[in-house]
Amino acid sequence: MPNEIIPGRNAVAEALLAERKLLNIIVQRDSDAARSEILKEARRRHIQVRFADRAALDSLVGKGNHQGIIAVAESRPPSTLEDLFSVAARKKEPPFLLALDGVEDPQNLGAVMRSAEAAGVHGIILPERKSAGIGPAVHRSSAGAVEYVRFAQVPSLSQALRGLRQRKVWVIGAEMSATKSVFDEDLRGPVCLVIGGEDTGIGPAVAERCDRLVKIPMAGHMQSLSVSATAAVLLFEKRRQEMALKPGNR
Repeated sequence: MPNEIIPGRNAVAEALLAERKLLNIIVQRDSDAARSEILKEARRRHIQVRFADRAALDSLVGKGNHQGIIAVAESRPPSTLEDLFSVAARKKEPPFLLALDGVEDPQNLGAVMRSAEAAGVHGIILPERKSAGIGPAVHRSSAGAVEYVRFAQVPSLSQALRGLRQRKVWVIGAEMSATKSVFDEDLRGPVCLVIGGEDTGIGPAVAERCDRLVKIPMAGHMQSLSVSATAAVLLFEKRRQEMALKPGNR
C-alpha cells in the first residue's frame, strides 16, 4: 500500500495531533513553515525533517498546493462498515453515517469530510468506483479532518445501504426533485444521509435504497448547492434536531 502525502500546515499539524505514523516531513527552505512550531513538535517526536526547494515539493503535490510543508505517512487501511458502527457504539450514540454517491472531485470530498467531522459523523461510506481517493488534495481541502473521520469503501453502495436498512438505520437521500424539505424530515436517531455528485446527483439504484428523499428549499435563482454545501446543511440540520432534544434546550 503506497504512502500518503499530506500537504499544508493545517493538515500536517492535525496529523501530528492525531499521532499518525509519519515517516518524514519535507519543508521548503526559507519558508514560513521552516520556522513553524510544527517542526519543533516533529523533532520532539523524532520524526525526520528534510529540507528541499519549492520545485521538489511542487513535484509531489502540484504547484502552490503545499504551503511549504509536506508530511509522508504510512497509509491506513480503510475501515469496514462494522468499524463505523463500532465508533457509534463506543460513543453510546445512534449511528450517524454519510454515504457519497459519485463524488469524484477530491476537493469536494475533503470539504465534505471537514463538515462531517465537525457535525459528529461516525463514518463516511464511499463506493470503490467513481469516487475520489484519499490523496493530497483531500488532505489539504479537509484541513486535517481526514485524520479523524473513518471511511469505508464498499463494492456496491446500493447493497451497503440495503444492509444499513436491515440494521434499522434510516437512509435519507438528498435529491433536488424530492417533494419534502429536509427541514420537515425527522433526522433524529440512527440515520445515514446520502448525497450524490454535483453533475449526476444520486443514481437510480441508490435512490431506490433510500427510505426518504428530501430537498433543500431554495429561495433565490440558483436551484442547487455544491456537494459540500449540501452536506453541511443536511449534517447540521440533523445535529440541530438532536441538540433540541437535550435537557435545557428549547
